[in-house]
Amino acid sequence: MERTTGEWSIQEVARLAGTTSRTLRHYGDVGLVQPSRVGANGYRYYDADALVRLQRVLLLRELGLGIAGVAEVLAGQTDDAHALGDHLRWLHDEQARIGRQIASVERTIRGMEGGEQIMAETMFDGFDHTQYEAEVTERWGAEAYAKSDAWWRGLSADERAAWKARVALLQSDWIEAWESGATPDSGVAQALAQRQYDWLSGMPGTPQTADGRPTKAYFMGLGDMYVADPRFGRHYGGVEGATFVRDAMHAFAQANL
Repeated sequence: MERTTGEWSIQEVARLAGTTSRTLRHYGDVGLVQPSRVGANGYRYYDADALVRLQRVLLLRELGLGIAGVAEVLAGQTDDAHALGDHLRWLHDEQARIGRQIASVERTIRGMEGGEQIMAETMFDGFDHTQYEAEVTERWGAEAYAKSDAWWRGLSADERAAWKARVALLQSDWIEAWESGATPDSGVAQALAQRQYDWLSGMPGTPQTADGRPTKAYFMGLGDMYVADPRFGRHYGGVEGATFVRDAMHAFAQANL
């Protein structure tokens, strides 16, 4: 075996990272994670710098970014230590939130098993359904937030799961269309814009026309927000993917609303 000190074979890296050799080869082919060298036997080997790069890629993929979105972020953040520091702060925030959820559920279980009174003040710690309250209120008013919040809280667990699955499918279809090279005014993109519009039509609290459909200004403004706010844009593959979605939504609104 050709391996030298301070490097790992593609099979070892795949095992350690919980991925596959095929995925690592793909990351190399698209320029995300290049092997530090390729041996005479054709095997790929990775040094410590390559592993740091892979860690960043996997973290960004966990955030929901597509391949193009990951490449864009890596191109804009060349300081690995600084970028990983940003990731680490986000992970600590998520760890703290999940820790509060675990403690909250454990308290509920202990209370139920011990016949104790359930404490409503503590049983929802870590379950934040109002993280966008201030933004929604500022953009579209307190009534809009109140209606959407009441609608969400009124859904059953199965209904919430189905809604989330619908959103996840729509977002993945957007990313697939963008990565395929479709244009915003293409048939596939406009069909997705119609689905986006229909999805928003079922959400109370959105600015609506007299017939209960989202307004043109709201629909176009939402597309603008996908690009301006990375928290939303990451669901569509990063800035470039979100720009594709925005342009398709704008074209749909101009033609149909």
